[in-house]
Amino acid sequence: MDNMIAKRIREEIDATDVVLYMKGTPVFPQCGFSAAVVQVLSHMGVKFKGIDVLQDPGLRQGVKDFSSWPTVPQLYIKGEFVGGCDIVREMFQSGELETLFKDKGVPAQVAS
Repeated sequence: MDNMIAKRIREEIDATDVVLYMKGTPVFPQCGFSAAVVQVLSHMGVKFKGIDVLQDPGLRQGVKDFSSWPTVPQLYIKGEFVGGCDIVREMFQSGELETLFKDKGVPAQVAS
């Protein structure tokens, strides 16, 4: 992996509490999986930074290499890789995601 891309990813995830590497933007996701994670985070009221990997092929592959995870979207909370769409959905449904946000000191609330 390109060291510049790895450095860029590390800086992004260190600078922002919640980062979502995704296809498209939070306002206009370009795949259903990215849209599903945006929906979960929005439902929980979590502020996050969406980074569009479609704008940079190097970043698109670089984020996969960085996390050793083969797919996008990828969610990072406080610099820690959480997972992709299925993992985020499962964690949300079980309440584990809300607990993780709480443990990491990230404001989140599940709308009832």
